[in-house]
Amino acid sequence: MNAAAALTAARAWLAQDPDPDTRAELSALIAAAEAGEDAAASDLVDRFATRLAFGTAGLRGRLGAGSNRMNRVLVTQAAAGLAAYLLEKAGPDAPPVVVIGFDGRRGSARFARDSAEIFAGAGLRAILLPRLLPTPVLAFAVRHLGADAGVMVTASHNPPDDNGYKVYLGGSDDGAQIVPPADAGIAAHIQRVADAGDIGALPRSSEFETAGEEVVEAYVGATATVAPAPAGAAGLAWVYTAMHGVGFETLSRIAEVAGYPHPISVAAQEQPDGAFPTVSFPNPEEPGALDLAVATAQEAGAELIIANDPDADRLAVAIPDAAAPSGWRALTGNQVGLILGWRAARRAADTGAASGASLACSLVSSPALQVVAERYGLDFHATLTGFKWISRAPGLVYGFEEALGYLVNPETVKDKDGISAAVAILGLAAEAREQGRTLGDLLAEFDAEFGSFASGQVSVRVDDLAVIGRITAALRAAPPTRIGDTAVVSFEDLAAPTSGPPLGDILRIRLEGDARVLVRPSGTEPKLKLYLDVRGDSSADAAARLAGLENGIRELLAAIG
Repeated sequence: MNAAAALTAARAWLAQDPDPDTRAELSALIAAAEAGEDAAASDLVDRFATRLAFGTAGLRGRLGAGSNRMNRVLVTQAAAGLAAYLLEKAGPDAPPVVVIGFDGRRGSARFARDSAEIFAGAGLRAILLPRLLPTPVLAFAVRHLGADAGVMVTASHNPPDDNGYKVYLGGSDDGAQIVPPADAGIAAHIQRVADAGDIGALPRSSEFETAGEEVVEAYVGATATVAPAPAGAAGLAWVYTAMHGVGFETLSRIAEVAGYPHPISVAAQEQPDGAFPTVSFPNPEEPGALDLAVATAQEAGAELIIANDPDADRLAVAIPDAAAPSGWRALTGNQVGLILGWRAARRAADTGAASGASLACSLVSSPALQVVAERYGLDFHATLTGFKWISRAPGLVYGFEEALGYLVNPETVKDKDGISAAVAILGLAAEAREQGRTLGDLLAEFDAEFGSFASGQVSVRVDDLAVIGRITAALRAAPPTRIGDTAVVSFEDLAAPTSGPPLGDILRIRLEGDARVLVRPSGTEPKLKLYLDVRGDSSADAAARLAGLENGIRELLAAIG
């Protein structure tokens, strides 16, 4: 798209934009471009040369005016397209039911109300959750209310200027996130709405419902049963941070119902704030994100730190560690995922439910979960990345992915749920405490029981997405024969496997000594991610092997340039 075409598209967009803020933003850009300012013209091309793509992650992007941004025009088009899709699939007996949730990000409440009005105007039964709430509550509500679909307005742990639109389906999908071909069907309807022009012509109605607190209370009650507090919970001092998100109220209530002591809150991060003022990036995986939680824990003499991301679908855990510079060590997603998987496997075996039951994790998560499943006689599934796939594993009793996502109660929520996972971790910590042990001891026991696995990640954040394509193309064109001092055993391109269907844009490299590297572009951020897994004779040996593999990967990336 050239500058003239972008100007034409911008004027058409402005004519239908109902939001005074984005109208002012776009009007100023149009005026500057008309005055010959090159930067404004380039900005318009960036905003209008393409659209935010609707896919299995729904929509996610930067806030602002234009088809390549998140805004009220784009959200209205998405809602109208989803409504058309649901009506097309609906039977004649009753209108489709859609439940809508929203978090504390900028624009979330307005986007949710726009969606409810569009759904109601299209003849659907639209139910808006009563206030800003965690994503897992919306995922729960789809099943609890018997809805045909659910929409959560959130960008999860993305930067402050982002927002998104996440879609779930009921019925045979049972409240899971959308997968093909539903994503393409919804996207086609959205495109037809966009091609029709003015969103002002779409019917709207304020005759939508607002759900009562009963929905939230039902989620609280169901989640509290994940791990009722054992005797060892008495006096447990634990710090919690909501990371300026929406988790505090809900998790605090569940902890109370389940019988755990009230959390010691990181006060500066307790209330929802879409500006995320105390963190450079609202993701508990990022360096520095847990600094305030650690300071709070040190001051309180706490035994455990629990953190959710802003929409509370992810969980981070930190434990005391005298060897760490701060005295606290953040556990990796794989470490948390494996001890929760061990918990699930034991419970399935103890209750006689192992037959037909399964554990699942994404391809890029630790291979140790398969070892756990086999030990307890459970099935195991390695899935594509994302809980839209993990949640669909046959016989699932537990699933996780290394990016701090855990599904501990699939009978209640068919998505990652950082709140129910937090309750499960509180249960493990309390049980260990009752026996004079800690979560750190559980990790050591896992190594002794199943072998010493270690995982790491190298991330390449880029400003130009083409860089990611250049790196993966170079690896495909000339697969490495060694990484560092270790020989490569096999190189697989899972986008074009030698047998079976494509599994996605993932490269899997196996190395001598039971090690592997997986390479994939991030689905939500401008990053290339490289996942490293090794197995050693001891935890020290595994750590040394992982360090060597990481050095080898960095050398390989430097050579590619």
